[in-house]
Formats: sequence, structure tokens, C-alpha cells
Amino acid sequence: MNGAESLVKTLTDQGVDICFANPGTSEMHFLKALENPRMKSVLCLFEGVCTGAADGYYRMKGTPASTLLHLGPGLANGLANIHNAKRASSGMVNIVGEHSASHLKYDPPLTSDIEGLARPLSHWVRRSESSASVAWDVATAIAKASEHPAQIATLLLPGDTSWQEAGEQPLLPPITAPQIKRPEPARIEAIAKVLRSGEPALVILANRATRGRAVELAGKLKAATGCRLATQFFTSRIERGAGRVTLERIPYAVPQALEFLKGFKHIITLETTEPIAFFSYPDKPSLLKAPGTMVHTLAEADEDSEAALDMLLYALDAGGAQAILQQRAEAVIPQGALNPASIAAALAAALPEHCILVDESLTTGRETMGLTVGAAPHDLINNMGGSIGYGTPVATGAALACPDRRVFCMVGDGSAMYTIQSLWTQAREGLNVTTIIFANNSYAILKAEYANMGAGAPGPQALAMIDIDKPRIDWLAMAKSMGVPAVAVDTAEGFYKAMHNSTREQGPTLIEVRLY
Repeated sequence: MNGAESLVKTLTDQGVDICFANPGTSEMHFLKALENPRMKSVLCLFEGVCTGAADGYYRMKGTPASTLLHLGPGLANGLANIHNAKRASSGMVNIVGEHSASHLKYDPPLTSDIEGLARPLSHWVRRSESSASVAWDVATAIAKASEHPAQIATLLLPGDTSWQEAGEQPLLPPITAPQIKRPEPARIEAIAKVLRSGEPALVILANRATRGRAVELAGKLKAATGCRLATQFFTSRIERGAGRVTLERIPYAVPQALEFLKGFKHIITLETTEPIAFFSYPDKPSLLKAPGTMVHTLAEADEDSEAALDMLLYALDAGGAQAILQQRAEAVIPQGALNPASIAAALAAALPEHCILVDESLTTGRETMGLTVGAAPHDLINNMGGSIGYGTPVATGAALACPDRRVFCMVGDGSAMYTIQSLWTQAREGLNVTTIIFANNSYAILKAEYANMGAGAPGPQALAMIDIDKPRIDWLAMAKSMGVPAVAVDTAEGFYKAMHNSTREQGPTLIEVRLY
């Protein structure tokens, strides 16, 4: 057994059975080792698709995937979506090929400081020094990626370490569920006192607190105390829709966020921080709470939100409270022009039960989420890190994690061009992904940000750097070239029909929503 075979065996033995790969010459022995029948190998045509797909896989599966990247440039191509995954607390095991030690001394063209590239966006970085140490190294990487909050682990695999004999495979302890810390009782009692006061309080939930039993307990807390429940504008994954506890969404734009937050005396956080502006704007605050508002941490990022809410309900003697669940809104098929309201109505009517909605729609979808709370129960995934081009790769990984669930990916035309190679992987794998391209032939988000920054109206040269209509992107041809059926719509009823039809077919499809 060589080092590469030892690595793949360890990955699968420890429960990591999928690898999103874009290999090169240095990784050929690893590529051969991926023929292990217990490992699913998924080819991606760009490293940013590999790392984004690993992020989406973790968000839905809760266990880390692996990636295979080619030397420093391959890692660099994947860094934007590693950044997004890190901000979303997604676990990931990156295997990055490296030249053999004997070759590095000659400074070949692809030599780079791979550790230096990896460290800013990885929690853990290691270079395997020998084939015999590979199993222990990758087992440690998996353990790090499986912690709470999950971590980005990056392992460098030199060529000689990959092809040399590794000897007998060591007996490694199995990966077990992390022991998540419980909050201190004194902190719980202090927050219980705040809630007993009756002063207006907002509870902000994130990460594991926005799904499963934790959000049900938060609903009980709201029923018992009158507090309101919210998420940050961007959240890694939310279980929402009919039959679930509704979480409000703190607005993105600073003026609207200030207005939303101004009436609260207390902000209570679970696995997140107090609300802050996404960017710094002239004459606008970075911290969005009102003057005099106090912030209380109920659960830190590395603590157990479910336990924290259980403890708080016990302290309040409110364990028997009944959460108010969202009612199913009547499905109304919209007619006429496409706008945020009609798009939201079409979404609410067309989303099937337990689908996954990946949102990178920026300007078009920014106002639609509040209008879809009464849709069928579904999971919503947002871009936590803000690096563009996360949507289609994350949807790819989510579909592989949950093959029995339809995934909808809403993305602007400018954003989609960063990682449109995802369509090819979706077609190759036959994934049930509906990609919705909101085509306005412009970086519309930047027009709004131009105004928010106080720069006034953009002139001709500035507009030329924002509009993307010369030449206009042919989305139907783009999809067809990668094996994905596509349709264009320009009315609300056409959008609903295209979404509904996509749920009746197997495999990927693309809908171009023409907003021009």
C-alpha cells in the first residue's frame, strides 16, 4: 500500500466517502487510489467548484467531504469558496498535491508557498513528511473538520509521499461526535432575568441553532416570553416554511437594519455576534444595534445551542410552552410582470416539500425571503462569506448530500459566471438541481452599492464596468453546451411553470429569468 492508497483508505474508514477533485500530474497516484469502491469521486472543472461543493455537502450532510487540488495554483483557485465555507462553519478536508522533496530544490515553475496560501483560510495545515505518516495526518485532518464549529483542514501531499510504500496501515480510533460545551449556568440565569424583566428582546440564532430541535425550543421561548426570533441576513442553513418556527431576517441595508433593531433593549445571541453592517459606508455605523441596547451571549460559537435553550426554558419554568408554527400560505400562481413580489409568489407556489433553496440572487432575491415563509417546508442556504460564485457549487454539493431532494439555486447572471462550470458536473452526475439565473445583464448589486457609498450617479465609464450586456450572455446556449436542458421566461406565470416542470424531471435544468 502506497501513501495515496493509505490516504484514501483512511478517508473512507473515517467516514469521508466523497472527493470533489480537479487533479494534476502531482496527484496521479492519489487519482488511482480514488478507484477505491467506497469512495465517490466527483470531477469538477474548476477548483472553486470543488471547494464550494464540499461546503454545500457539509451544510446538508453534517459531515466533511474531501477535495483534491493541484499544487498552489489549484488551491488558490479554490480559496474564495474555502473562505465562504469557513465563514459558514463548514467542515472540509482539502488534499493539495505538492512536488516531491527531491524536485522542489530545483524551483520548478509550479513551486509556491502552499502553506502560506492555505493558512489564512484554514484552521489546520500540515505537510505529510512520509508515506508512513499519511494515515495519521489525514485522520487528524478529519477530526479537525468534524469539530464544532467545524474546521477547514488542509493537508499537503508531496508526490514521493504519495507513491512510496506506507507499510502496514495503522489502527486508528474512529471519528466520534464532538463533545460540545454547555454554557455556564450563571450566564443562563442572567439571561433568564433579562427575559423576566419584560423589556423588548431579540434572540438571534445561527449555525446549528437554526435547525432541528434548537429552533423548536426557540419557538417555545418566544411563546413563553414574548421575545422575537431572528437570523442575520446571511445564515448557513435555516429550516423554514410551513409547520416550522418562523425566524425573522435582519435586513441587509443599513438604514432598514437600524429601523428593525431600534426598538430592542436586549439582543441575545446563539452561535453568532451582534448585527454588524456587511460593509463600511460613509456616515453610517458598523454596529447596528440602537444606543443603549445590551448584548448577551446565550451560546458561544463552540457551545451547544440546543442545551442552552433547554437550560433557559428550565430556568424560566417554561418547558411546557407551545411554539406557534408557521401556517401554510395559500399557493397563488402570479401573473404578469416579473418583480421581487411576483418572483417570491412563484417560488412560494412552486417549491416542493423538503426541497433545498440556495440563494445567491443578491438584488433580485433580497426581498423575497420574507414573502416565502409560508411555502412548503424547505431548507434555505445563504452565502456567509460574501465571496461571489458560491451558489452553483454549493447547490452541487447539497444535491450529492441529499439525492432524494430537489435543489433550487437562485443566482444573478454576474455571479453565475464565476463558477458556471458547476452545470457540467451536475449534468455528469445527473443531479436534481434547478439553476435559476436572474438575467438583468448587469452587476445590479454594484449599482446599489455605488449609491450607498455616496458616489452619486455612475458616469458612462463607471457604468461600463458594471453592465455585462456587451456582449449579452446566451444562457440557453451556455446550459446546452454543458448538457443541461434550459428554458427562458419573461413572465411570472412562466417562471412558476418552469419551476414546477423542473420538479417533474430527473437531473439538472436551468431557467433564465429575463428581467430586461
